[in-house]
Amino acid sequence: MRVPEVIFKTRVRDESIEGPNPFRWQDVTSSEIFGGKKIVVFALPGAFTPTCSTTHLPRYEELYEDLKAQGVDEVYCLSVNDAFVMYQWGKHLGAEKVKLIPDGSGDFTRRMGMLVRKDNLGFGMRSWRYSMLVEDGEIQKIFAEDGHEDDCPTDPFEVSDADTMLNWLKGRDEAGQKAA
Repeated sequence: MRVPEVIFKTRVRDESIEGPNPFRWQDVTSSEIFGGKKIVVFALPGAFTPTCSTTHLPRYEELYEDLKAQGVDEVYCLSVNDAFVMYQWGKHLGAEKVKLIPDGSGDFTRRMGMLVRKDNLGFGMRSWRYSMLVEDGEIQKIFAEDGHEDDCPTDPFEVSDADTMLNWLKGRDEAGQKAA
């Protein structure tokens, strides 16, 4: 299965812009992110939310070099939040290695079949928690949390974590499969 082809609306730093907000809009396509590369993506319900901020993103940031040592080109965190929120969240957490992808409209998440309603928490439409390894746009492995449903009363976090992905990548190498 291939990742959906969408356009992500991102903001990038532009030193030619003066003032307190030196950023410009930049459209980035799925092909630009995933084409010809081995990418780990983990998706989560929202920036600034408890598990996402205390465990999910920080552990991927901590294990970033270990994931890269397994032949991964980049690690991306995806959330149904806009570019401004994702930028401030990354800055707040000191995330310097993991790249944050804003899926503000939820288009990628919807096409992945991972868009869920979280009205029970006042969040609206958000991503279900999952991680995946993508090679040249092809999904090689996906770890989706159990209980995938609208307004899930719990927030499962058992298999989309950084350690599960790293251990799977290491096991894949040990099994003699090409990981680079």
